[in-house]
Amino acid sequence: MALTWFERFLGRLLKGVVWILFTTFKLFAPQHRNGVSRLPPITNPFLQLSAMQLARKIRRKETRKKGDKVTSVELVQAYIDRIQEVNPLINAMVKDRFSKALLEAAQVDKLIEEETGGEEVFEDRLPLLGVPITIKEAFALQGMPNSTGLLTRRDLVSETDAPSVALLKRAGAIPLGVTNCSELCMWLESHNHLYGITNNPYDFGRIAGGSSGGEGSILGAGASVIGVGSDIGGSIRMPCFFDGIFGHKPSSGIVSNDGQYPPASGLQMGFLSTGPMCRYAEDLIPMLSIMGGANAQKLSLSAEVDLKKLRFFSVPHNGGSPLVSPVDPQLLQAQKRVVRCLEADLGVKVQELLIPQLKYSFQIWGTMMASPGKDGKLPTTFAKLMSEGGKQIWPVWELFKWLLGFSSHTLAAIGLAIAELFQSSHPSPFIMQQKESLQKDLEEMLGTDGVLLYPSHPQIAPKHFHPIFTPFNFSYTGIFNTLGLPVTQCPLGLSTEGLPLGVQIVTGKMQDRLSLATALYLEKAFGGWREPGKITSEP
Repeated sequence: MALTWFERFLGRLLKGVVWILFTTFKLFAPQHRNGVSRLPPITNPFLQLSAMQLARKIRRKETRKKGDKVTSVELVQAYIDRIQEVNPLINAMVKDRFSKALLEAAQVDKLIEEETGGEEVFEDRLPLLGVPITIKEAFALQGMPNSTGLLTRRDLVSETDAPSVALLKRAGAIPLGVTNCSELCMWLESHNHLYGITNNPYDFGRIAGGSSGGEGSILGAGASVIGVGSDIGGSIRMPCFFDGIFGHKPSSGIVSNDGQYPPASGLQMGFLSTGPMCRYAEDLIPMLSIMGGANAQKLSLSAEVDLKKLRFFSVPHNGGSPLVSPVDPQLLQAQKRVVRCLEADLGVKVQELLIPQLKYSFQIWGTMMASPGKDGKLPTTFAKLMSEGGKQIWPVWELFKWLLGFSSHTLAAIGLAIAELFQSSHPSPFIMQQKESLQKDLEEMLGTDGVLLYPSHPQIAPKHFHPIFTPFNFSYTGIFNTLGLPVTQCPLGLSTEGLPLGVQIVTGKMQDRLSLATALYLEKAFGGWREPGKITSEP
């Protein structure tokens, strides 16, 4: 189908301003901090352990050779030291609560010391007891800011916890602070005028992703072990891909989305997902079990998964949409290595196929995001969200202010507000037909035992600001939000440039355990997270 007039207009507009913006971005792009071009290596062995391993050591009062017990205070302090070491280089954590975290860790150690019933007392009730965690700033965390990068919300401090955060704290996790995100959580790069820009831990000149980029960066840097993110178009999966870690977008309706800003509206409420981000695959299921509360039982996460009995499919690209970049050859090769590994090791046959409807992924996502909810109300406009707590935003005037250096908003946010001015209130029948057809085909194909491999993004971590020239590339992740399918992002080693490779693992609705089990397998096969300070590319 031919591009709509709006898509042609937007394409010409982007090309027309490239030559102006490119020079501007080069002038203001982040440089190596203090001459440092790489993160310092990790020296504390505790930072190389999963959250589940750390929790077990604390519960069991494990002793080292010199006789000292492993304590929560020691682990929390180790992560504080690492954050203080790397955060000046990556700008991932925007507000800490280190003093309170150490006090809470001391209370954990006292509780464990006084317990005489053994570790089983804590294992079921407090599975994350004493383990440090970081939280995306868009979520309410008591005593912490909740601005989502909006200057007019800079003085807002949360009085309560978001439900997902509260459940993790109730399980014993100790928050260290909140991490950066894109302005109002609607862009591929974590950048705003309140906290600045977040750098990729593998290359400071590249993006950490968005909107949960601060969380992805702090985890990828080895300065956190588990974290909380949200995803309405790939905001968990893109940062996890760019920063070399694991992340999971759960099936719709499992984890509460309450307690984050901005709130979803219209049909968006069914597309937004809150989920876990972590360095080690074994932490995904325990975190999802906790964050989902009673709803997690619907996923049967404890049920054993036999990968040899699953049906695997591989889709190498979206079919060649003119709006989206071609998939990087290194990502295509990485996905082929996964296919060869599955076939050789498990004895399964991975069927490679193309799905023609995926060519319209962006149009489907955009149409669904702008559609009214069941109550007939349209979603809140982005311009209105930008105006929260301040004067009414006029997008075109805001762009003029930005060109003169006077806007308090990022170009990405302004661009989205302008794009909304041209958004049709009448969905294209052709696009709706493509969406329904895609939904039906994928649900029939995946069923209850199907696993689909699909690129996480067409490009390896782009340089800072470059997504402004390829704004539709997120559709590789966004399409699965509109379909409500669970997706796990899995790292697959490093590129020749030393940047993370990865793949999305997609399954049928409520079949999250299948993608999570596949991620566990691929972590063993491909090495999972790689420490940025010791990067080596794949052969």
